Amino acid sequence: MEISVKEQLRWWGIGLLILTLVLWQLGNVMLPYITGAAIAYFLDPLADRLERMGCSRVVATLLITLVALIGFVVIVLVLVPTFFHQLTGLVAEAPTYAKQLQAIVQERFPTLMEPDSILRQTLDSIVQTMRARSADLANTVITSAFSVIDMLIFLVVVPVVAFYLLLDWDRMVAVVDGWLPRDHADTIRMLGHEVNRTLAGFVHGQLSVSGILGAYYAIALMLVGLKFGLVVGIIAGLISFIPYVGAIVGGVLAIGLALFQFWGTPLWIGAVVAIFLVGQFVEGNILSPNLVGRSVGLHPVWLMFSLSVFGSLFGFAGLLTAVPLAATIGVFARFAVRQYLSGRLYLGSNRERDSTDRD
Repeated sequence: MEISVKEQLRWWGIGLLILTLVLWQLGNVMLPYITGAAIAYFLDPLADRLERMGCSRVVATLLITLVALIGFVVIVLVLVPTFFHQLTGLVAEAPTYAKQLQAIVQERFPTLMEPDSILRQTLDSIVQTMRARSADLANTVITSAFSVIDMLIFLVVVPVVAFYLLLDWDRMVAVVDGWLPRDHADTIRMLGHEVNRTLAGFVHGQLSVSGILGAYYAIALMLVGLKFGLVVGIIAGLISFIPYVGAIVGGVLAIGLALFQFWGTPLWIGAVVAIFLVGQFVEGNILSPNLVGRSVGLHPVWLMFSLSVFGSLFGFAGLLTAVPLAATIGVFARFAVRQYLSGRLYLGSNRERDSTDRD
């Protein structure tokens, strides 16, 4: 018995709703598995290339895993201790910076620092809070995302999930392809290829942009002698996938630190400002157009909206899946628009009849 399109849409909608509710309930429990699946997805082209060079799938997966583990160990041993040391130092010195800000404002704008002014009361409250919480604020920043047990589970589960999914990726794709409804298999494959192209174009390009910007900001800020330059550069690079946010957060943080550290030497403050201006120019005119391109179809506003929505619904796991989900929704939305523009609802029955008569 043939199932009508309306009936198919109803069942697919029910399935999508159930999947969304399950993911919402599981929340961050799914984070290691989503991360492992994402790693396997992006490493699959490399494994396929090694297979074409003569390696078996097992050997290709083992080689990729070994190189990834070596890289991870190097990063942990070289960068992570320095990053955490600078991060804890930044948090520990925050009360001192607040007092310096209060002194600078009082010197330059004495009327704003009168005892009953809102600014004075706000700064006093900030200083008192920092003094009371400075001992445990750094630990909160470092361990807020995961407990120690969750972190250990994450570090163990993600590589295992990524390894086995990468090993069986092509077989899983073939199995899923065999489950497609035969009447719509070609259309679904076409949409899947378009989603894959969009994701590959955006994520690979954006990861390259974030890595280049993070390295540039960190090295440049450390070369000019800015304290905590490594932390600021890495933060600016990591969140640069959110349009403009990475540059604004990193720039405000770096310039604020430069004002305290280089007060009285405008040359070094200007150097910090110039670093971020050059970074934004290079990103907007060279990196993003060449590495990301405009063909992926993800508007910056749509990207920021999806990050906000999925982050609020699913927490950190939602932030991790926001970009692929946004790309997928964008592909299906464009497909729906194309169907609408070629259908009776847009063309009308008379135009459709005229077109048929001309044919």
